[in-house]
Amino acid sequence: MRWILRLLGLVILVAVAVVGVLFSIQNNTPVPLDLLVVQLPAVDVSIWLIAALGLGVVLGMLAASLALLRLTAARAGLRRQLTQCERELAKLRHAVPKE
Repeated sequence: MRWILRLLGLVILVAVAVVGVLFSIQNNTPVPLDLLVVQLPAVDVSIWLIAALGLGVVLGMLAASLALLRLTAARAGLRRQLTQCERELAKLRHAVPKE
């Protein structure tokens, strides 16, 4: 089953690469980019769009990583609290005289 998932991932990766190449071949009009404070040189439209997509992916992964880090820290705190409560419960169980 694992090899099927890897094969499917490889097929999807190849398909995305082919679509990217076809996209860059079809969109080869040079366009300058004006960012208010700086004007970037004229480069193919496909390059600008692929760069924007790449930047979006990186920023999205960074945002997800920060959220995951926050959740991991909260989970560690809750685990410490659970351990402390379990120790306290064990002490209370041993402190109560048995009937």
